[in-house]
Amino acid sequence: MRLVLTRCEIRSWERGDIRALVRHANNHKIWRDVRDQFPFPYTLIDAELWIRTARSMRPETSFAIVVEDQAVGAIGVELKEDVYRRSAEIGYWLGEAHWGKGIVTEALRAMTDWAFDHFDLCRIYAHVFEWNPASLRVLEKAGYQLEGRLRQAVTKDGQTIDAYLYAILRDRDPT
Repeated sequence: MRLVLTRCEIRSWERGDIRALVRHANNHKIWRDVRDQFPFPYTLIDAELWIRTARSMRPETSFAIVVEDQAVGAIGVELKEDVYRRSAEIGYWLGEAHWGKGIVTEALRAMTDWAFDHFDLCRIYAHVFEWNPASLRVLEKAGYQLEGRLRQAVTKDGQTIDAYLYAILRDRDPT
């Protein structure tokens, strides 16, 4: 998969992305805003395993965010099952050197459209930790709406905090 956008590109992970992935993912500030399955410190072995896992997914749903031919982040959807089979959770992160440039907002909009076009989804949602207001703004700029505050729902970095639930629907009203 390859989506060429204005500020970045979203594409399938490649073996050559290993060193760039480690360079951008090995950051405590990123680890603090993602689930515990994302390792810290982030090593070459972690990157090799992730790229091998992402490339083997069927359907492919996890991709690199690329700036100037370098993987600087990730974005993907997790397709749900059973009674939630028409929903997906979206997640993303971006290397700190690229924060504040509109890259994630652009990638999120494109990935949301791609997911709705490629899967029988009616809803895509994201959870954001309370201490990450930048991600809340990204979701809002991409058309996601706040559905709720999940009180004391997350324990991360030794603290139990709130999480916010944002979602977008396929039949969203663009106004």
